Formats: sequence, C-alpha cells, structure tokens
Amino acid sequence: MNTDDALLPARHISIAIDRAPRDVYAFAATGENLPKWAAGLSGGTIEKLGNGEWAADSPMGRVRIKFAARNDLGVLDHDVTLRNGAVVHNPMRVVPNGRGSEVTFVLFRRAGVTDEAFAADAAMVEGDLRKLKAILEQ
Repeated sequence: MNTDDALLPARHISIAIDRAPRDVYAFAATGENLPKWAAGLSGGTIEKLGNGEWAADSPMGRVRIKFAARNDLGVLDHDVTLRNGAVVHNPMRVVPNGRGSEVTFVLFRRAGVTDEAFAADAAMVEGDLRKLKAILEQ
C-alpha cells in the first residue's frame, strides 16, 4: 500500500465564538488578519502574492498559504506549502452555533510526527482559535 494513501489520524479542534458566522468568516478569510490571530501560521509578516496566495514567516519557516475560494458556506480550508515543497491541507469551517459560530479545524497527523510534536501542533491550533475568539468577541 502506498503510504500517501494511508488514512491519517486526525484531531478536530473547535471553539464557540459569540459572533455571527459571516463576521467570523470575513475576518478569518482575510489574509492580512492572519498575523493577528494565527501565530502557528504567520509570525508577524505576511505578503499577498495574488490568486488567493500569501507568503508568511511562520514557526515552520517561510511558507505559502492558499485559501479556498471565497464562499458562503464557511469553508476556510487552506493549503500550506512548506519550504521543502510539501503541501499540508488544513480543513477549517465556520458554522452557525446558536446566535454565534463554531469554528472547527481538522489537524491531521502527518507521517513521522511524534506524539509530542502532534500535541504541540494541537496546542498551537487551540491557542490560535482562542486568540481568534478573543479578537472577535471584543
């Protein structure tokens, strides 16, 4: 069996945000906002490359980020291209939750990632989602 075809372990990380889904989506889908809330993806500098693609300095080094096309479904999927050319697909959704929203990120454990590194990745995503919540609930 090709290891590229293997199912990867995944962790669903979510947070409730007391803001309308359209507001959460609009903020999170705007590349310029990434450094404000997504420290795991953009450590402070971000550059618009065009065609929905961005370049950012991240804890993983310089990366390229390509968002799913703007949509009314709350799909915030984004592909992150690492310095070595590997592409990591990151499914992310904003869905209605009562008067507010639920934001869910699916973290896949890539081959060769240790338990400790996977836990650290999950903690980074959780921190990013808490920061997104704090900003949007001000």
